[in-house]
Amino acid sequence: MSYYSAIPNTQQSYFEAVERAERRSLHSFFDQHVIEDDNQGYIAVDEGDYNALPWELASRVVHTIHGGLLDEY
Repeated sequence: MSYYSAIPNTQQSYFEAVERAERRSLHSFFDQHVIEDDNQGYIAVDEGDYNALPWELASRVVHTIHGGLLDEY
């Protein structure tokens, strides 16, 4: 007997998360982080959504893209 479980394509989800973070960074003051997720592979989060990232998220950051907007004139 064999069992099948849906395993996320981690490579694809990583590149999708990086692409999403890059697009979001162009319109944000905050850094965009790609985080490793046990269920979804990789996800992109905006640091502004969390103020300072909680430790459980910060420890799983694998890539960061700096926000593209500057508030300095």
